[in-house]
Amino acid sequence: MNNSFLLALSTLVGTIVGAGIFGLPYVISKSGIIPGIFYFVVLGGVVMLLHLLFGEICLRTNEKHRLMGYASVYLGVWAQILAAVATIVGSIGALLVYIIFGGHFLTIAASPFIHIPNELASFVFWIFLSSCVLGGIRLISRLEFLMSLAMLGISGVIFFFALPHFTLSNLSFIEGSNIFLPYGVILFSLVGWSAIPEIADLFKNHKQKRTLDNLIVLTFATVTIFYVLFAFMVAGVSGPATSENALDGLKPVLGDRIVFLGSIFGLFALATSFLVVGNYLKNSLRYDVKLSFPIASAIAALVPFGLFLLGLRDVIMIMGVLGAFLGAVEGALIVLIYQKAKKKSDRAPEYTLRVPGFVLFVLLGVLCLGALAEIFIMQ
Repeated sequence: MNNSFLLALSTLVGTIVGAGIFGLPYVISKSGIIPGIFYFVVLGGVVMLLHLLFGEICLRTNEKHRLMGYASVYLGVWAQILAAVATIVGSIGALLVYIIFGGHFLTIAASPFIHIPNELASFVFWIFLSSCVLGGIRLISRLEFLMSLAMLGISGVIFFFALPHFTLSNLSFIEGSNIFLPYGVILFSLVGWSAIPEIADLFKNHKQKRTLDNLIVLTFATVTIFYVLFAFMVAGVSGPATSENALDGLKPVLGDRIVFLGSIFGLFALATSFLVVGNYLKNSLRYDVKLSFPIASAIAALVPFGLFLLGLRDVIMIMGVLGAFLGAVEGALIVLIYQKAKKKSDRAPEYTLRVPGFVLFVLLGVLCLGALAEIFIMQ
């Protein structure tokens, strides 16, 4: 694998593996093994296909765009407005979740040395990463690669110490009252298509662009397996005490040192996603809304932290709503754009999918039904 492929792989993995992973054990412990596996298999396949569709859209278009720009080019003004709302709301919401979790994990990581209140820790996390977003995708991709290596090593250590404490009886097979709970959180944890245009920018020639589909498939195979292992391991160790951030429930069983390592892992996972999503939002506002660099950067940086200061802190609710919203709206837009791009694109893509129309119809049905189920949960 060449250097660009590794940087692109780490960027996509780093974007996907973010805050969502820490909500997975909680929803699995509440819903049970069977719903958890079902959602991972179905949603993993659905979201991987959406990433592949978006990748082909990027390769079919000469000009640089993000989702709202592609919506304008291929579908018109109405789609551009809808995509703009989805992109801005989704990106800001995701950044808000990263700030909430980031402050909590930074407080844990610093606790052996100094006590930092969660609010101050969230501010430190936010201000450092927001400044890195200004550096652009080249700087971000290199940081992603280093952070991904660190995440891999730390997660291996955590699994090693957690495995002897895993108890299958801590997991129920199915809890009917919470059967829909995992949908939004798992979907949120898998969405990473904001990285696809950024990766397309990293690939500079025809040979490199031809690897994009393989990169997406490899990423989803790796991430889905990792998610399943992490979610079931943490829930199987913590049992009924499984917490919404995954780490608090491990502390009584594994002790402070392993939870400290877990907080470091969490900071790396959150940082990698924050960098790409923040950069994606900034570039969407620049390239597609035509805002100046300072204004686009200010919106991407200041609005999520402003919402944090206003008291939006319920991460499971935020992730569930965002996952269902992004899946239904952005997923539908990607499918519609893809169908148009097949007919009116301005360049030959490096890979072409052959997806039957009924498969795209089923995909849209899954996303819309899931969004309705999420609304039902919130009642």
